[in-house]
Amino acid sequence: MTRIASDQPLLARDEHGIAHVRAADEAGLYWGMGHWHAHDRGMQMLLMRILGRGQASEYLDSSGAMLEADVFFRQMNWGDAAAQVAARLPERVRRLYAAYCDGANAAFAQRIPWELRLLGYRPDPWTIADSIVLMRLTGYLSLAQSQADIERLLIQMVQAGIPRPMLEELFPGILSGLDEELIGKIRLGHRIVPEAVRWSVALPRMMASNNWVVSGSKTASSKPMLANDPHLETNRLPCIWYEIALKAFGRYAMGATMPGLPAILIGRTPDLAWGVTYAFMDAVDSWVERCRDGKCFREPDQWVPPRLRKEVIRVKGKPPVETTIYENEHGVLDGDPFREGYYLATRWSGSGTGEASICTFADIFHATDVQQGMNLLGKVESAWNWVLADRHGNIGYQMSGLMPRRREGANGFLPLPGWKKENDWSGFVPPEDLPRCLNPDEGFFITANNDLNAFGREKPITMAMGNHRAEQIRSLLAGRSGLTVADMFAIQNDDYSLQAEQFMGILRPLLPDTRQGQILRNWDCRYPANSQGASLFEEFYGALLQEMFRQNGIGTGVGDFLVHQTSMVAAFFANLDRVLLSEQSPWFGGVSREDLYRRALARAMKVEPLAWGDRLQITLRHILFQGKLPGFLGFDRGPYRLHGGRATVHQAQVFQSHGRLVAVTPSFHMVTDLAEERIHTNLCGGPSDRRFSRWYASDTQDWLNGVYKAICPLVSHRPPVE
Repeated sequence: MTRIASDQPLLARDEHGIAHVRAADEAGLYWGMGHWHAHDRGMQMLLMRILGRGQASEYLDSSGAMLEADVFFRQMNWGDAAAQVAARLPERVRRLYAAYCDGANAAFAQRIPWELRLLGYRPDPWTIADSIVLMRLTGYLSLAQSQADIERLLIQMVQAGIPRPMLEELFPGILSGLDEELIGKIRLGHRIVPEAVRWSVALPRMMASNNWVVSGSKTASSKPMLANDPHLETNRLPCIWYEIALKAFGRYAMGATMPGLPAILIGRTPDLAWGVTYAFMDAVDSWVERCRDGKCFREPDQWVPPRLRKEVIRVKGKPPVETTIYENEHGVLDGDPFREGYYLATRWSGSGTGEASICTFADIFHATDVQQGMNLLGKVESAWNWVLADRHGNIGYQMSGLMPRRREGANGFLPLPGWKKENDWSGFVPPEDLPRCLNPDEGFFITANNDLNAFGREKPITMAMGNHRAEQIRSLLAGRSGLTVADMFAIQNDDYSLQAEQFMGILRPLLPDTRQGQILRNWDCRYPANSQGASLFEEFYGALLQEMFRQNGIGTGVGDFLVHQTSMVAAFFANLDRVLLSEQSPWFGGVSREDLYRRALARAMKVEPLAWGDRLQITLRHILFQGKLPGFLGFDRGPYRLHGGRATVHQAQVFQSHGRLVAVTPSFHMVTDLAEERIHTNLCGGPSDRRFSRWYASDTQDWLNGVYKAICPLVSHRPPVE
């Protein structure tokens, strides 16, 4: 081990390059975590701060897309609110976070990443407010990429004249109160989250995840086990996750962090383990604002001006740009109130918060059982599904997030008139009323971005992902005993598709007696890298979606765009499947389901079958240089062949979005048995964001091959520097 200074903690690496910290107190652990984050991932931390502050045009890129991203972050104004939250923190928590900042700044004093020095960036010290901005950034962007976009899609469908019966079939049970006439009047301006923000690879994009806990009654060790694999955009280096192990006064904590955030987000202590997936809570609402002469209407007869804020954005090599932002109690206005019309104002429930989340992650280190962990994690302001297990044998589940209290009959999916006071929020639902479960009778609990409303007094989810992954995991756990860590590894890497099984039941009788037809007929609904059947099925499925849009008169252009240029199919394919698997539907445009399938099949069967891994390949690109440097320099790695599909436990989806390839896979695997003092992990990348470090992409091959390493609280005596 190496001591940085006489009064500082001991820092070391294990044989996998994983950072370890030993200290006499908690403040020392936080100092060490901050130092490791800045030492190994300083570029990532500072790059995310540049984006979160809305300074990307000044330092990174003077393009119009980057300016749009800066405008978005200036609209959110998270920096000012974050400083206020930091000032309100309890003294103990503020002291720990200040120690984290001291550790990070000590590392930055030794070295600023050369890539950022080339760009002319000279960072000011890291602050608690910077960590709060990053916390909001990760919580909000994940949500906005899914919930808010699908709500915008509904508005565009209404304005395009999609008949109400077709909308009801696509969005069943959540369109009560839909005012098509009012929605038709809305002037849609910018997206809630601009494309430049959503697809910047410096920011973590959460597409999907799995986690589950298993009771000791079903395990070989007689202690609970926990497994987690968050599905993120993985065609990037470094990986968003950073692994670390901390130890002080006889206690330890180890697991996955995000650089810049002083918290173990997935991991364990001697007493408690926890894992996280995205919850799909509807925590972003939009209101329709009627505007004229710079004011918004309020009943019975008031016109109220929104707050006005001007932001000056410096642009590299160009004159500064001034932007005017209008906001009111409903959030940021998507339009100019001086131009008469109807606009959306949008608000996220977590905006301006963070205090509870920070205190939670400071306290989880001391939690000794699942009930305490649930009570703590339930206070996190952004929307996540947490599963927990403790050494006493308990397992549990808790949803977190600020669910708005809305008037009766309002679910948050539909925009409501902003001029009616009854449409405003009236506080937030307490964590104990959100979905939660302690020691379920079946001996396990699974979350996979599926609908978990049944486990709560309140129903926070309006649009969940499909239940295919959750049901496949359930089938692999149910009725079994003596489960081991190796069994959890196998489940995390399972590539059987229940979605494909459903379609193949209809498709097999329609297959032609050709080479392609025979391959698909014999396909086992699995997605290994060498499968030609998986490749042909995906050709059929894409053709079927486009045929559905073409047949009902919407047009092949819309279908092609949704399938190939957005995440809508990737995230919400189950809604489309509900239509496509129906015996009859208004979406079929008057033809039978079988005829629709035959037309799609005729297109798919003309394709020469490739191995699935040849179709599904990714290259890990450096987050700053984005493939612009010659390959022989080694900043990018790959291409790598993948396995898995959109509906498999080992999810793998690759699609184009605005000219850039996006790959969503399990970015990090963790399994832990509470009978052991270790976690088993792999991740897509390595500990360091330094290209010439031996730890730059050191775990990638094990991640590709499904090989797991063990991290323990005890470490060898390797120095922390290269």
